[in-house]
Amino acid sequence: MTRVLLTGGSGFIAVHVLEALLTQGHSVVTTVRSDAKAKMLRDTFPDYGTDKLDFAIVADIAEEGAFDQAVKSDPPFEWVIHTASPFHFNITDTKKDLLDPAIIGTTGILKAIKKSAPSVKRVIITSSFAAIFSPKIGNRPGYTYSEKDWNPTTEEDAIQDPPSGYRASKTFAEKAAWDFIETEKPNFTISTMNPPMVFGPIHPKLQTLDTLNTSNQRIRDMMLGKLQDEIPAAGVYVWVDVRDLAVAHVRAAERPSAAGKRFFVTAGYYSNREIADVLREQLPDVASKIATKGGEFPEGYFEYDNSRTKDILGIQFHSLKDMVKDTIPTLQAIGA
Repeated sequence: MTRVLLTGGSGFIAVHVLEALLTQGHSVVTTVRSDAKAKMLRDTFPDYGTDKLDFAIVADIAEEGAFDQAVKSDPPFEWVIHTASPFHFNITDTKKDLLDPAIIGTTGILKAIKKSAPSVKRVIITSSFAAIFSPKIGNRPGYTYSEKDWNPTTEEDAIQDPPSGYRASKTFAEKAAWDFIETEKPNFTISTMNPPMVFGPIHPKLQTLDTLNTSNQRIRDMMLGKLQDEIPAAGVYVWVDVRDLAVAHVRAAERPSAAGKRFFVTAGYYSNREIADVLREQLPDVASKIATKGGEFPEGYFEYDNSRTKDILGIQFHSLKDMVKDTIPTLQAIGA
């Protein structure tokens, strides 16, 4: 059993990480923004007492010293898995509202660990394919993306539009983490998870149809008959099942060979058309409400190298069909 601090425990990815940790017998303290979020998680995992699942309130991860108390524990933490993202209602200034909080949220927990949690040896950070991908170059046929790649975005790029701001925030936050390790030389190592589009089952007690992660909104909209005329393009055509991503986080903490590495955690290619085909097959009652045109995989697209994730972490990825089949009942449970 390992004592683990998990940040942002009620998030879509984090709750699957939490489930994986609990299932393996670890003792977890997870940060949440409020007592209400803590209660929702407690209700989702009712079989675990406070010795196995406990909570620390961190209302705003972008505040200076936000994690100073959360990293202190008896027994002390050995791992920290940082999935939390800054939370804000609106963005009026990209640098102030998005970029700075993302960087502060990441460096803040690393500073707190170095200062107050000397027992921590492994830190796993949820980054994104957005920190790998170069959107300006487009689909880049013939090029193979891997962990060696970095999004070359700048602050000037970031202020162009919200998607550019998001990609930049992920890139700058991850770079800040690696810079921290190089300059501060703490007694812990880090690994980063860099997933693309993340799909998969939800925990119904934690989400509503309005609060789904962006990827799963596509499945929701098809199930609700909102895409009857045309299936939209996917935008990014690589994906991963959230359950595989959760296992990757835990294995990266477990395995010494994962230390100091990035992981492009992807199952491979997909298209919205493929998702629609599975939904029509599984849900004959709504098949006629799902468009049959649009959403195809594009001609000429980059290649990917996920060998590090498979070789070091031993991930065996779910298929797209199994992901959709398993996601359907969880969305039906909240009204889809």
